[in-house]
Amino acid sequence: MNFEISAVLLFGAASAFAVKSKSAGAGAAIVLFLFGFFAAGTGAYEPIANLVQSSATALSDLAN
Repeated sequence: MNFEISAVLLFGAASAFAVKSKSAGAGAAIVLFLFGFFAAGTGAYEPIANLVQSSATALSDLAN
């Protein structure tokens, strides 16, 4: 069974949690950066989207 979720929704929820819990670490900074990036759809979209996709693929391949 495949389950797909929008990157904007995923990073939006994670950034809302980071703000609510007052996280100030590097992980929260990356989450907030990625949420802003996906929400804005800047010119750097293609390379960062490829990086996120590659990371997701690598993580899913670890499960197999």
